[in-house]
Amino acid sequence: MKFTVEIDVMPLKEILDPQGKAVKLGLGHLGIENVQEVRIGRHITMTMQAKDEKEARATVEKACEKLLSNVIMETYTYTIKEQKTVGRK
Repeated sequence: MKFTVEIDVMPLKEILDPQGKAVKLGLGHLGIENVQEVRIGRHITMTMQAKDEKEARATVEKACEKLLSNVIMETYTYTIKEQKTVGRK
C-alpha cells in the first residue's frame, strides 16, 4: 500500500523561538500589530510503501523520533492517508 504522510514539527512552547520573534517583529514593522505570537516550525511531506497503516505509523514514529525532530526541544504531529489507486479495465 502507498501512503502520503504530512508531518509538522514545532518547537515546544517552553522553548524560545527566535525565528518566530523575528517574524513577529517584522509584522509589526509592516503595521500588522494584532499578532500576539508567532512560532516557526517545519512541514514535511513524504510518500511511502507499507503493508498497512499500522506499519506506516511505526515507520513515521521512528523517523520522527530518530531524525526529523529533536524530541527534547520539539514536538511533532502527523497524518497518514492511503493513496487510492484507480484501476482500468
